[in-house]
Amino acid sequence: MIRSIRFRSTAAALATALAALWASPAAHAHARVQTSTPADGATLATAPSALHIRFNEPIEAAVSRVTLLGPAGAAVATSPAQGDPADANALSLPLPRLAAGSYRAQWVTMGRDGHRMTGTLHFTVK
Repeated sequence: MIRSIRFRSTAAALATALAALWASPAAHAHARVQTSTPADGATLATAPSALHIRFNEPIEAAVSRVTLLGPAGAAVATSPAQGDPADANALSLPLPRLAAGSYRAQWVTMGRDGHRMTGTLHFTVK
């Protein structure tokens, strides 16, 4: 009888702990942009030489990519995006000389949890 009560108490405590973990936002979090340079929505007096994106968690740089679209939605030829060896959360895209206009960077990455994430950043060069 006492053994049965202890089992039920332990099972109830375990079920409560698992429910709390499952409901926790951190348990379901995926890679999302923490910061970027240039910042999303920025208007720049001079064109940047690179786009840097820092995520809230480590990403798989080998399967990440960034596509840059320029004025009128035309694709801009770039080198591939690269991970930062000093920061597992960061991705950089070297940029060619950019003309004035609005740009949209579409990124795709995968967190170390295996979930694919996508997003878009916008910036304007005057």
